Order: sequence, then structure tokens, then C-alpha cells
Amino acid sequence: MTASQATPVAIVQQKEPELADSLVKHIYLSFDDGPLPGTSNCIDICTQQNVAATFFEVAFHESRSNYGKHLYQRILKNDRLFDIANHSFSHAFFGDYLDYYHQPDSALADFNKAKFILQPKNNLVRLPGNNAWNTQVEKRASGLVRPLVHKLDSTGYNVIGWDMEWHFNKSGRPVNSPEYIVSLADSLFFYNKTKTKNHLVILMHDVMFRAPADSVKLNTMITLLKQRPDFRFRKLTSYPNLKK
Repeated sequence: MTASQATPVAIVQQKEPELADSLVKHIYLSFDDGPLPGTSNCIDICTQQNVAATFFEVAFHESRSNYGKHLYQRILKNDRLFDIANHSFSHAFFGDYLDYYHQPDSALADFNKAKFILQPKNNLVRLPGNNAWNTQVEKRASGLVRPLVHKLDSTGYNVIGWDMEWHFNKSGRPVNSPEYIVSLADSLFFYNKTKTKNHLVILMHDVMFRAPADSVKLNTMITLLKQRPDFRFRKLTSYPNLKK
């Protein structure tokens, strides 16, 4: 049984314990490349767990089928928990990364096309296959993607990368246990290894959680993170120092 077939769970709003701002650690769950098989499970699990998440959508996946449009609408309608952000139209010319990043004008047009289709309510973008940052404060870009990042910046976009990734194998399945992912998050916070202190961006891909056994892993990871009294789940639109 998939997460989308499970019996709906009533959401109980629980008041978060009061903590000094300096003690709160912010978790940003982000899912890339949807809408795809697996997106529905990500939506269901985050909804049932009542945690915020940001979905970086590929506009081609949203626009090519009624299935993609339906998943997109499910995310869009739950704006209390979810944000949709721009992950390009073609995902780097459908995986041709070198050609894509060597043509920054065409790549910028690809993001603008996605913006027109997805109509996000924010100016967040994430580069396909590359961990780049460009906000008011955070700056990171390799030589390959720097020309595109500069163009995105000048157009008003915030480029958002990640602090840690839950990796997947060639079959698209998670390679690490939920317990490992939580321990890694703890370590990054403890050693102040995140891009912004006390703010942790976790990258995952929707397709990782299409199988029931793997969607359980996502649910377990979130459950373990929620047990930390100082952790708070946030949408990436509340990340510090974004350009307005």
C-alpha cells in the first residue's frame, strides 16, 4: 500500500515549545525534479506529519501530462505547508549539463519559461545537478555555472543550493538509512557546517520515495527529526537573507 492509499490521518496542531532564537535549528526539506512518480508519497507524508517542504519543480514534467498537473495542483493548494519553486523547464536540456551551462542565455530563458508555466509565488530557483547559491549574503558558484548564476541574480532570482543530500542509487532508491540522515543533520548543526548557522537545507528527489518501502524511510526520517525539541521545519521562502 502506498502512502497515498493509506487511511487519512487527522492533523493535530501541536504548539512548539518556546526556545530562544539562538537555540532553534531550522530544517528545510526540499524535493527536486517533480512532479514524478514518488511526488504523491512525498506530499502525503509531509501532510500527515504536518511539516513544511519546498518542491523544486521541472516545468516539463508538470506540463506534459494530466498526472503531472494533478500533482502540481496538490502541492499548490496546500500553501500552508508547501511552496513550489523553479527547477527549470528542461532540467538542463534533459540532462546535457555541459551544453546547458555553456549557453547561459538559453539556460536563463529555460528558467523564465518554467516561471511562466509554474507561476511560483516566489523567486527561488535551484540549478539542475549543481549546488550553487546566490542570495543577498550567500554566494557560491563553480566556474561552469557562474555565468548563469550572475544572469539569474541580475534578473532577481535567489539561487538556492543545499547543505546535505539524501543520495540515491542507479535504481533511484535511497542509499542511506533514515537514522544515518538524521545523524548527519545533527553533525552539521553541531559543527556549524551549514551555509547559514542553525539553518539546514536537505536535498531529496521525489522519485526516491515512489516505492512503499522507501516512502516509509522518508516518514521515519521526519519522525526522528521531529523528536528533537529544538528543530523546526520551514519552507525555503523563510530562509534568511533572500532578495525580495
